[in-house]
Amino acid sequence: MEAQIFNQRYHSYAEIQNVPDRMRWCRYHMGLMQKEVAALVGISEGVYMGLEKARNEYYEKDVVDKLAALFHIPVQDLLDEYNAFMYNDPAKKIREYRMSLGLGTERFARKIGTSDTCVRSWENNTKLISRKSWERCFKGKIK
Repeated sequence: MEAQIFNQRYHSYAEIQNVPDRMRWCRYHMGLMQKEVAALVGISEGVYMGLEKARNEYYEKDVVDKLAALFHIPVQDLLDEYNAFMYNDPAKKIREYRMSLGLGTERFARKIGTSDTCVRSWENNTKLISRKSWERCFKGKIK
């Protein structure tokens, strides 16, 4: 019943803008239950349910790779813009962007309105950039 209602809302995969609904659409079209998808990709049913309910803003690379393979779609088709940024070495992208501007860490941090400690953490992959910070600092500037 839930799948029928969902499929009435979205007639094609291309209409869907968010990751949880993209995963749900793929799962419904494969005729799978959440627990089956979870088992096939090696995560708990609770973790998978959380992914479909948008409890996470960030989707781990290894889980995304397994889901894309299961659903027979390219990884980039499954992800939204933020998660696509996070999927492919965000530390390197941030560092390259800063350097393309010819700025040191402190000046760059001031320019984007954050601390140099935060920029260093992002560039060293010791801290994930939140969706809110990404939108404020990098959306539309770095792919």
